Amino acid sequence: MADKNITNSYTADSIQVLEGLDAVRKRPGMYIGSTNIVGFHQLVWEVVNNSTDEAMSGYGDKITVTIHKNGSITIADEGRGIPTGINKQTGQPAVHLVFSTLHAGGKFSESTYKTSAGLHGVGASVTNALSEWLDVTVYREGKVHHLRYENGGKLVTPLEVVGNTNRTGTIVNFKPDPKIFGNLEFKWDTITSHLQESAFLLNKVAFIVKDERSGLSEEFYYEKGLIEYVDIINRNKTALSKPIYFEDIYTNNDKLSQPMEIEVALQYCSDDYGETVLSYVNNLRTHDGGTHETGFRTGLTRAVNDFATEHNLLRKGVKLDGNDIREGLTAIISVRIPESILQFESQTKGKLGTNEANWALNSFIYTKLTYYLQENHEFAVSLIKKCVDAQNARIAARKAKENLRKTKKVTNNDMILSGKLTPAQSKDYKKNELFIVEGNSAGGTAKSGRDRMYQAVLPLRGKPLNTDTSTVDKMLKNEEFATLISTIGAGFGQNFDIEDAHYGKIIIMTDADYDGSHIQTLLLTFFYHYMKPLLKAGMIYIAVPPLYRVSKQVNKKLIFEYAWDDQSLEAAKEKIGPGYKITRYKGLGEMNADQLWETTLNPETRTLIRVNINDPLLVEMRVSTLMGNDANVRRKWIEENVDFNAYDTFIDEVK
Repeated sequence: MADKNITNSYTADSIQVLEGLDAVRKRPGMYIGSTNIVGFHQLVWEVVNNSTDEAMSGYGDKITVTIHKNGSITIADEGRGIPTGINKQTGQPAVHLVFSTLHAGGKFSESTYKTSAGLHGVGASVTNALSEWLDVTVYREGKVHHLRYENGGKLVTPLEVVGNTNRTGTIVNFKPDPKIFGNLEFKWDTITSHLQESAFLLNKVAFIVKDERSGLSEEFYYEKGLIEYVDIINRNKTALSKPIYFEDIYTNNDKLSQPMEIEVALQYCSDDYGETVLSYVNNLRTHDGGTHETGFRTGLTRAVNDFATEHNLLRKGVKLDGNDIREGLTAIISVRIPESILQFESQTKGKLGTNEANWALNSFIYTKLTYYLQENHEFAVSLIKKCVDAQNARIAARKAKENLRKTKKVTNNDMILSGKLTPAQSKDYKKNELFIVEGNSAGGTAKSGRDRMYQAVLPLRGKPLNTDTSTVDKMLKNEEFATLISTIGAGFGQNFDIEDAHYGKIIIMTDADYDGSHIQTLLLTFFYHYMKPLLKAGMIYIAVPPLYRVSKQVNKKLIFEYAWDDQSLEAAKEKIGPGYKITRYKGLGEMNADQLWETTLNPETRTLIRVNINDPLLVEMRVSTLMGNDANVRRKWIEENVDFNAYDTFIDEVK
């Protein structure tokens, strides 16, 4: 879809300056969202976006990202190279403006880029501002150009020609500033997942990632793009058909002021009861959806309902709900929108606000899917049956919930809850915390040590069911999950309503060993499949109990320090001094109530890990690999990725 008529229009004067760089280091969250691990990697994406813009416009078919041992990272492309000539508006080299001036770039000129991942032109300059140092090398017009910045964007080596070349492209090497980000390090999984996403969206463009710290390297290249994306996500599921793919360019009309390129790949799976819709705009993941997702859902619902009605596949007067139609659906939406009508609702571009995308996606999916259903009648009938089954299950669940509210009799769930759950006294649900505790022993200690007003305790007996390989019926018959669903009080699956949740925080509290990690994983798998909004809202946490207590008697008084790992153990031993005694906690039940309160329950002193879904492809693949039925796939991943000499989990930490 690339337009190569703009080849000769990308010059120094294409770089238009809107305003100067201001206060990025003072308020970095305004530009990259946060200074945690997500914002840390956002620095990389801002530079990678410039390279993908070139590839998306048809310039360069390889982008390489290299993580270095010194904490820096390099992004290299084979595009046209950032212009190095003097910009008439400012009298400065254009490449210097890109890296030193906010809102300076080629993204504002449609003669340079038809569509672009960068809306505001701040990416490269913000990365520079938040870096300890940044080097730029440009291969353009037969010359190798170089400039360098240090200490948050201060130019120390002005633009210079350092050699001759036959290639074109741009190389950016930078090191995030530890004054801003502390000791954060680049994560292999996060970077490879992001580049793999980009490779799906830019088919026939190679994305290469190398890690000099570990020697790992990976190349992502896909001929069929979104089709292969859906295939990989659903590789361990039972599909109703092969992935369905549509693409088109919607041109100007009374509803659309500018052309819009649309690609959609979708697939239904009979053993999937959730919904996975991933959307992208100009190759950027729109985590919070927006107008394109709204239009897609509306058009999908219309197309399926109209087909079912036309072919008398529904009872008279009955319509399928959108949730029923999307049960078991995996869909990838990729839209390319010209800068002149592109609107996001934040600088980090998480939600699309362009109104025209609503109409375009609605019309696009309705037209394409209607034709597909007419041409593939057998699939269409099986799809309608699946939707009707989902509708019947939803109605039955709603009636059961209503009956439960009306009756005053003790039900089976009430009996289960009364014997296990120790509830919080407060009715201010947003302040309440539910601790899911491993074992009755630890549960008893937690009940004694908790804050009775706001903290509830639910002990588990043994390891929960693996819900990735179990049917919904089997999950509901499992006492542990039936109890958990009733305790949270917001339903499950498509009927889950986060507004009905009885707790603002749900905290998994297990022993600090491999069994504890396994229980965490099983519970997170359940939440991922049946209560995903809790994960997206950041309401699921992992408690971090200490591994050690270092103590000794001093003047008949016991002094002590807790330690959570070997490093803090050494610090605790040094602080307590000679003559110390080390207690290794093998389980939560070995602590008394006071110890559990001060280390793990008390909001003022505890450490929690918040579980987020930042990389949807990584999460989908990790869950299906570790929790799926294919033991060979699981074994291969464990052998290649797990260090058995270290205790860790695969959860991203967000403090």
